Amino acid sequence: MSLITAFLAGLLFAAGLAVSGMAMPSKVLGFLDVAGDWDPSLAFVMGGAVLVYAPLFRLIVKRHWLLAPSFELPLVKHIDRRLVLGSALFGVGWGVAGMCPGPALVVAGALVPGGIVFVLAMIAGASAFRLLETWRQERRQRSLTVQPDA
Repeated sequence: MSLITAFLAGLLFAAGLAVSGMAMPSKVLGFLDVAGDWDPSLAFVMGGAVLVYAPLFRLIVKRHWLLAPSFELPLVKHIDRRLVLGSALFGVGWGVAGMCPGPALVVAGALVPGGIVFVLAMIAGASAFRLLETWRQERRQRSLTVQPDA
């Protein structure tokens, strides 16, 4: 049942992105072009989403309802170099491509070549990050492990 609910929520989210124009890179780039022909309409989309979500957030987390026994919230609450660099990389990718992951999935699902390329690049980037993290953790673990003399 929760898989069906997640699928339906995803379809609703995709429809919202499509109707609002967030799945159109030209619309997103128009919003990001504050020095040129700026299109503020996506600010209203984002503001509307915040207005709907913000009042319900605490209720949803407190009550644990809607087919979820628990919700996992971020444990890290500080801003570090990795967060800043990751956010900057995300923003640059958004500005260059005119899409972020959610709308990119909608565009790729519509079989638009640019969306497909974006999603493939996103998967490659996430995979590279996971490999790098695994390598870093293994390296850290090896440095902490004392090797006995042979």
